Amino acid sequence: MTHYFNGNYPSVDALRIKAKQRMPKFAFEYLDGGCFSEINLQRNTQDIRDVQLQPYYLRDYDSANMKTELFGETYDAPFGMSPVGLQGLMWPKSCEILARATVVHKLPFVLSTVTTANIETAADITDGKFWFQLYHPAKNELRDKLLSRIWDAGCKTLVILADTPTFAYRPKEIKNGLSIPPRMTMDNILQMCTHPTWALSQLVSGSPEFKTMKPYIPKGLNMKHLAEFMDRNFNGRLTQDKIKALRDSWKGNLVIKGIVNPEEADLAVKLGVDGLIVSNHGGRQLDNGQSTIAALKTLKEYKGKIKIMMDGGLRSGADIANSLACGAEFTFVGRAPMFGVAALGKKGGDHTFTMLKRQLQQVMQQVACEKVEDFPDHLIDS
Repeated sequence: MTHYFNGNYPSVDALRIKAKQRMPKFAFEYLDGGCFSEINLQRNTQDIRDVQLQPYYLRDYDSANMKTELFGETYDAPFGMSPVGLQGLMWPKSCEILARATVVHKLPFVLSTVTTANIETAADITDGKFWFQLYHPAKNELRDKLLSRIWDAGCKTLVILADTPTFAYRPKEIKNGLSIPPRMTMDNILQMCTHPTWALSQLVSGSPEFKTMKPYIPKGLNMKHLAEFMDRNFNGRLTQDKIKALRDSWKGNLVIKGIVNPEEADLAVKLGVDGLIVSNHGGRQLDNGQSTIAALKTLKEYKGKIKIMMDGGLRSGADIANSLACGAEFTFVGRAPMFGVAALGKKGGDHTFTMLKRQLQQVMQQVACEKVEDFPDHLIDS
């Protein structure tokens, strides 16, 4: 199969520039921004790019094989689509576009509790082979209803979120009216009017909603009361007791996203968790924490005990290669494919995944790495 690739946008940086032109400022800054001074947002990518790989030019070398086995499934590359909240706000139908692109590219797709496509739509697009990221509800009754829905829809991998015990302090979102509660300012309305492609697409698609949560939200709530409902039902820490209860009830693979230290990785192993996604929520929660690649390096000893995955800061196939070399067995990308959809619409997901695959393949061929699990052999220790 020939995948779509637009040579005018050969990098995520190029996609980001185009996306910024096509999106209202408030939507772009929601996608692009981080918390506080955005130091950790920048650190994520900078630290990945400080990693160096050793090439071998005289070795016998056959070819690069990117296929990767994870939880009984074989994927065409060692990366998947991260869960992203409010995708339809940033670009209409972007969640569905990216789900379809992962199917075409044989990559995993993770649906967020608070995105704008529902469980059943994701299941229909992926033939039930999606993952689900759970913001753990305050009430077990709501938790059990969500777990029943995703299991019935075919989902076999549950990702529970650990790194959002509080609502983040994000100055750009506060200024833009995307705080809790949200507000629509005259400036935002003007931005929508001056971005007609985005505005018309929203008009056709309908106002973005928390579609997975829609059956549980009382009808007729205004934006302020909707925000209060979400705050009451999802604000709180992930505890050992909550993890134990999920492990006891969930029959499929259980993954925790947001583990960044050995103490909690050790606890996850003891609780019977199947995988970790090393993550700092894309630099959107804690500005004075470690980068994801720095945290990943502290968890190498858990490889073989639990699946070690990573997201945060990945903007190219070379970044993915460096993360694999530092111990990740799989990676996830979020902003990069979202920039792709905002820049190129329905073809944006296909383009971005094609580009990342090409970039990763080039690195593998350049350093003489035949399999993704061999990347650690090419790491130059600093």
